[in-house]
Amino acid sequence: MSSLLAKIAILKDLIDQAELKIQNARKILTEISGSEENVDPEFLRQKATILQQNNLTDSETRIIEGVFNGQEMIDAQGNIYPVPVNYASKSKLITGDCLKLTIGEDGRFLYKQIGPAKRKYVSGPLSYEDGVYKVLANGKAYKVLLASVTYFKAEIGDEVTVIIPEEEPSEWAAIDVVLPKFENIIIKD
Repeated sequence: MSSLLAKIAILKDLIDQAELKIQNARKILTEISGSEENVDPEFLRQKATILQQNNLTDSETRIIEGVFNGQEMIDAQGNIYPVPVNYASKSKLITGDCLKLTIGEDGRFLYKQIGPAKRKYVSGPLSYEDGVYKVLANGKAYKVLLASVTYFKAEIGDEVTVIIPEEEPSEWAAIDVVLPKFENIIIKD
């Protein structure tokens, strides 16, 4: 039993060392490239300003338009509105998608995607670090919502295809599909 515990301790140490090396490599890459590749909140606010229409359609209902930042919607004034993670996951929302929020007279929020951002697809393994699920693709770790991971029943190490914005840099991605593992499949003639 102590041999097993020793092996587990060694594995944890190796994983910690690998994560530290990856973090240092990303730091160096950021220093060389000169950018963090994160979305500029001002860019999202300006995009929301373009969308803004009359916020009041009648005395009982408010309409707010904004832009999804990977977790929330930001309006033209920089106000942040929570987007239900199940809606974001199932709708495969990505940073830069334009949303319309209708706030009913009863206070209920109803979101609708009104302008999808240009998309591209990349794939890589699912990982978990610093309390966040990430997909490692194109030399970058993209954060994905926990709700997406559970919705698709993904596990660490699974090959995952994610959707990212084609034009704007983003630290967030939406899970499109989890590829099945083929390691235990036996092919018979």
